[in-house]
Amino acid sequence: MRLLLVEDDDSLRESLRRDLRAAGYAVDACADGVEAAHLGEVEPYEMVVLDLGLPQRSGLDVLRDWRASGITVPVLVLTARDAWYERVDGFQAGADDYLGKPFHFEELLARLAALAKRSRGHAPAPLSAEGWHLDEARQVACHQDGREVTLTAIEFRMLRCFLLRPGQVLSKAVLIGHVYEGTHDADSNVIEVFVNRLRSKLGRELIATRRGQGYVLVTGAGQGNGAAIAEGVEGAREEAFLRAAMAGGC
Repeated sequence: MRLLLVEDDDSLRESLRRDLRAAGYAVDACADGVEAAHLGEVEPYEMVVLDLGLPQRSGLDVLRDWRASGITVPVLVLTARDAWYERVDGFQAGADDYLGKPFHFEELLARLAALAKRSRGHAPAPLSAEGWHLDEARQVACHQDGREVTLTAIEFRMLRCFLLRPGQVLSKAVLIGHVYEGTHDADSNVIEVFVNRLRSKLGRELIATRRGQGYVLVTGAGQGNGAAIAEGVEGAREEAFLRAAMAGGC
């Protein structure tokens, strides 16, 4: 189960991340409200452990914004502020459970298990588009006709980024940040190589080039004839470069 842990205390965050991973959770962790808000919007977590006393933005504000935007992921709130009215504020903001600090790790595990059991009927649907869906456990792209395509780690992260934002133009900088997990000094030409690899595996029509802007996962009818022609020309220009780059073993 994939979980987001939001805690600004470095020692507690690292301790919880280690213990939760040992308990079988796939854990992403962050330390402030701004990053937490962003991750909650773009990543399909199955559970969130959220501290309220965060720098930059409070956990309560983050939680309210998630609920207002329709994000229904179960949230367990952690806080050292344990007054009854603060618990009421948390539940009114959309918390599913509440745990005051200090606490025993075993109680946290028990509460997470109970939350998972209650929310089992509300698990997020697999990321999908144009007949393809992503099997995140196996890092495989599955087509509705039964085909399965094994992806490298970078191909998996890139396809996941596109599936999270179908129809949205993604710049090379955005793709680099997602694929290389926040590292922005990677060569942008490498993005072209891996876009082309996904096209080769899943179909060239799935990911379109927006000249001067980036790439977009095409959904439905997707694009008009003019755009298709322009992108076909751009794609042809890319092809020679990409074949040479891929031959070089990128």
